[in-house]
Amino acid sequence: MPQDREGFDAGLDVVLAEVRASLDLARLSEFIHTWWLIACDSVKDPQGRRDLYERAAHVQELADAGQPIPRGDKTWRQLLAERGVER
Repeated sequence: MPQDREGFDAGLDVVLAEVRASLDLARLSEFIHTWWLIACDSVKDPQGRRDLYERAAHVQELADAGQPIPRGDKTWRQLLAERGVER
């Protein structure tokens, strides 16, 4: 997905800057692990990823307009478990 690639590239730039400053590779390892899960999710359920980006855009529009942002009734753990993602 283009949004995944853009997010990865932007995030990698930030993480590499942090690693250069701290010389601590733990943050890079965490970043790679997180993006591995995202990549697996994108392959497993591409429509779900598209839906996620559509919902995110809608929430951003609400926030930009100063409107309240609706909250879901499930936790992140529940949502990930439903999608078969283990963390």
